[in-house]
Amino acid sequence: MADALELDTLWEDFHRVVNMTSAELAAWLRVSDAGETAEPLPDRAGPSAGQHVLAILQKRRTDLTEADLGVMRDVVETVTEETDAENEPVAEDTRRRHRLMTLGHDPLKP
Repeated sequence: MADALELDTLWEDFHRVVNMTSAELAAWLRVSDAGETAEPLPDRAGPSAGQHVLAILQKRRTDLTEADLGVMRDVVETVTEETDAENEPVAEDTRRRHRLMTLGHDPLKP
């Protein structure tokens, strides 16, 4: 398990890059996974990474597992790499925006 300082930093970084609320992310996962004829069960909507981010958003810091910490590190790294100043997403970059939204980050959200 991470030490207290590392955990604090990771918690802050994760909640900085994940700028969607759990309700927004849950709604996005349902919409992104819905087919023409059916919508998945809400607790099974979206890719596993998105589901895991949603589960983390609903936890207290003291309830995090090693798997949660790994996902949090991956999300922070991915969002940070894909949203640097040189690669700032634009509205027309829909595929990239949707991929980031699956991780709880809407690049067009202020």
